[in-house]
Formats: sequence, C-alpha cells, structure tokens
Amino acid sequence: MLNIIEINNFNAPELDVYARYTEAQLLNKDRPEDGIFIAESPKVIGRALDAGYIPISVLVEKKQMEENEETQEVLARFENTGTSIFTAEFAVLTQLIGFKLTRGMLCALKRRPLEDFRKLCEGKNRIAILEDVMNPTNVGAIFRSAAAMHMDAVLLTSGCSNPLYRRASRVSMGTVFQIPWTFIQDDKERRCDRKEIWPVQAIENLKALGYKTAALALTDDSVSIDDSQLMSEEKLAVILGTEGDGLMQETIKACDYTVKIPMSHGVDSLNVAAASAVAFWELGKRTK
Repeated sequence: MLNIIEINNFNAPELDVYARYTEAQLLNKDRPEDGIFIAESPKVIGRALDAGYIPISVLVEKKQMEENEETQEVLARFENTGTSIFTAEFAVLTQLIGFKLTRGMLCALKRRPLEDFRKLCEGKNRIAILEDVMNPTNVGAIFRSAAAMHMDAVLLTSGCSNPLYRRASRVSMGTVFQIPWTFIQDDKERRCDRKEIWPVQAIENLKALGYKTAALALTDDSVSIDDSQLMSEEKLAVILGTEGDGLMQETIKACDYTVKIPMSHGVDSLNVAAASAVAFWELGKRTK
C-alpha cells in the first residue's frame, strides 16, 4: 500500500525540501551527514534507488501517477515502506515548487558520505577530473559521457557544481548514480581543518598511484588526442577545466601531457561537455 498524501497546505514543513530549500541548504555542508538531494523524473529516481540511496519522500503530479506507466513502476517500489508520497494537480505543483515539473515526479533522498579520492581510484585505469566546472548542466552532461565512454570514475575539485544537484543529475539521466565519483579534498575530518590540495598535491597523489595525467588544453607543446603514447598509457587521468577560462596554468604545468583535440574551420575550442565526450571516447580506449 502506498502512503499517498494530497497536498492541501503549502506551508507543511514536509514540503520545505521541494518548495523552500536551496541546493546549498539541501547539501548542508556544516552537517553533511544530514545532507539531502532532489532527484527529478522516474528514470533518475529509479537509478538513485538502484544505487541504494535512501528515499525520504516523493512529490508527484496526480495525472502522472494515474496514467504514466514508468511513474507507476517507480511508485511500486514504495509499496508498504511508509514513504510519504505527496500529490497534487500540475498547476498546484508548479505554484508550490516554482517551476514546471516536465517529468512529473521529484524524490528527496539522503546523501551518502564521500569516499576519499585516493581510495576511490583503486583498481581504476581511466578517470576523469573536472576542475571548477560550475554549470550543473555541464557537470551532468560530462557524467553521462563519462559513464557511456569507458571512464571508470569521476573526480571533482572543490569549485565544481555538485553532481547531485537536481539539474546535474537530471541532465546526466541518472548516470551520476552509475559511475563512482567523489570530490578531491583533504582527508581531515573537520571541514575547517582541511587545506586545498588541488592541483599540485592531488596530482602528486595520483602519480603515486600510477596515473599519467593529461590536461585538455591548447598550448604550444600540446599533443594530439590520438597520440599513440598517450593512448597506450596503462592508467590515465583526463583533466578538463572550467567553462571559459579552461584549466589553471598550475594544473597544466603539473601534468604529464597537455592534449588538444584537432579541429577545423579555425575553431580553437569546444564547450567543456562536448570536449569531454570526444576525449573520453578517444582516451577511454587504451591501445597496446
């Protein structure tokens, strides 16, 4: 039996996570053990549940619940769990959450503790690193490409948008729940005691783990992305920079390779999400 609750009070505290909390409030950096995220659409919610994330509540459009087969299949997973399923008509939900819910369904879930990036890299030959990629749409698109094109994990620097932000996970089509990822950060327990370790220390850590590092950037000594030596590396970390400015010079200097994507018609750069798809497709295939 489903615990369906018709929305009749916009101010109910149970609806705060959908209607009044910002992404920063949901993340809860000061108390990460209480962190929450919102997944949008039946597909994304289903993949979050498949990955073992614990649901708190669901918000679903009444028509979707009654007529959409994919939505019904996901809702069936909440049978006899006691999970609150809040429902209302489309116009009411739009007024409540402040945007049109095109996929008809949101789910609040508990975040999990982040794994240390060095431990996450164990047994993985191809990893992607995002440096200060701040646009959630780009983060989501990069995750989708990484999962599809042979990357084993994704690491993010502290300046990146969080992959569990609603827009990022939606654009990724739930692949943020299918490929291992974590943030590159100091391993001190208290956040106030942590130092910034990217890029120099973190790259040294990766090299100690056996990785060659490849910075995607256009410089005088850049090698082509199909360079035979580059593609033959046993363990490779592919590093992509922020929108606009690209990678920091300090990062490029610390890497083993600087890599460029050959282009035509005088074009000298691609959007970071597009560049990631090309890089992962080419460098995810190790040659001997």
